[in-house]
Amino acid sequence: MLLGLAACLLVSYSVKSDESASYKLASRGANSMFALQGNPMRELIERYESDRSALARFFPISISPSRAERFKKLYADTRSDLNGVNFGGLDADGKLDWVLTENMLTYNERRLELDEKERLDAVPFVPFEKDVIEMAEARQRMEKVDGQAAAARLDKIRDAITEKQKALDKDLADKKKFDKPVIFRAAALTDQLRGHLREWFEFYKGYDPVFTWWCAEPHKKADEAIVAYAKFLREKVIGLKPDDKDAIVGDPVGEARLMEDLRNEFIPYTPAELIAIAEKEYAWCEAEMKKASREMGFGDDWRKALEKVKTLHVAPGEQPNLIREQALEAIEYVEKHELVTVPPLAKETWRMNMMSPERQKVSPFFLGGETIMVSFPTDTMSHDEKLMSLRANNIHFARATVHHELIPGHHLQQFMNQRHKPYRRSFSTPFWTEGWALWFEFLLWDLGFPLSPENKVGMLFWRMHRCVRIVFSLSFHLGKMTPEECIKMLVDRVGHEQSTAEGEVRRSFGGQYPPLYQAAYMLGALQFKAMAKEMVGPGKMTYRQFHDAILKEHNIPVAALRAKLRGLPIEKGFDPKWRFYDN
Repeated sequence: MLLGLAACLLVSYSVKSDESASYKLASRGANSMFALQGNPMRELIERYESDRSALARFFPISISPSRAERFKKLYADTRSDLNGVNFGGLDADGKLDWVLTENMLTYNERRLELDEKERLDAVPFVPFEKDVIEMAEARQRMEKVDGQAAAARLDKIRDAITEKQKALDKDLADKKKFDKPVIFRAAALTDQLRGHLREWFEFYKGYDPVFTWWCAEPHKKADEAIVAYAKFLREKVIGLKPDDKDAIVGDPVGEARLMEDLRNEFIPYTPAELIAIAEKEYAWCEAEMKKASREMGFGDDWRKALEKVKTLHVAPGEQPNLIREQALEAIEYVEKHELVTVPPLAKETWRMNMMSPERQKVSPFFLGGETIMVSFPTDTMSHDEKLMSLRANNIHFARATVHHELIPGHHLQQFMNQRHKPYRRSFSTPFWTEGWALWFEFLLWDLGFPLSPENKVGMLFWRMHRCVRIVFSLSFHLGKMTPEECIKMLVDRVGHEQSTAEGEVRRSFGGQYPPLYQAAYMLGALQFKAMAKEMVGPGKMTYRQFHDAILKEHNIPVAALRAKLRGLPIEKGFDPKWRFYDN
């Protein structure tokens, strides 16, 4: 049955040479059965994503040189297939897919180079890296293990750690010898490699009695040495408090990496220019804050107005009801004003969960999508933590963000992405994801969604927050601000609680998000705002047509989306140089 199916597949994918076809077959050995036909770019992208996912699962060690080499080959093979596509024979969607694929490959190839540099910076402080990677990957290749030789290698790992720790101990008096972020990265790599070594050991333990006899004790000692070494790096070399799980160190990526990431997004601005844009937007927010403050009777002292708004929270246990009401209000509003089409199933299927106290240390406010994750005090929090969480998740802050997380924000986005051009998920960008949701905050403000000055303060708090996110995140990655200075900026310039400011900075620099993610909210929203100015109005599109068209193109860089929706030429070497804030 399987052989027959394979034969059918080979027949169905075989084609004759045709000058007018929008492809030509590229030679890829065994993969040549995946000839491109129908929509050639969709098939190419879907195959790439499947191959990438398979390789990521097979090479789980992110710092493995062999993993990097294998991904380098994947990118080269995909580029070969891409160059085999007849670009001129593609329709508008196909051409857009082509340039986005080429852009993605260029970025991924460059990222391999930058990641290797970061790895080489940290490797001198991880003396057992090579041994663990080789052992783990030999197991992945299902090579037979020699228990006695493995035990000797485990002892070698323990001894290498001992020697490295002794050498570092001698230099502890001069802290300037150590680059704090590099040591922090080395400690994280140490933790990661420990996990891979444990996985390697557990695979054989008990199933191979000879291996277990040789390796049980050496693995235990090596594991203990790795744990102690990670603790040594964090507490002795970096100077963190013992077992401080909430410490924020971060790893500034530098201007070269920021510029590479901006190029990948087709954003023709420098980090310094983006910070200047953020400051200009912040000035607008502050002026509006003062207007709302005067309406509330606090004059120009908007911080007093903000403090008042923070006291306007519901009682413990009532937050889920509030969020439900605010979600339904937002849906009714966008439908009444014909801003976007909301499919009935999207309205029916969103859900709610309450966030754990531990998760709130990283995400002190809401998270969203099909399920909105609600932050609010729990019974296990300290008294001060409860008060800060109540203040941070007040009625008016919530009203300004529930629609960001659900409809018309992230839930609607995800709902539509699953149903329109889902193969484009490889191109996903936070400038589209977060920019869309914040753009609706802009639009709802302009249309009069805030019903009171307290509502306005709530919306402006978040808008100021997104401005300051650009300033502190880019400044940190440029090496101009410390995490402590970032926290202070959020408290002083936005009015955050100390705990929520810490949570925001921890979230920003904890490694879960790419360097530009925090800047993407405001900058993406400004891109959508510029697009709307060009495309919406009398004789043009309505807001509903504009937003529906966006949602049917999936999550892609906003400059590329603009080119598609406006019917602009899309050619090889696509680089629109769209100065969206200067228009």
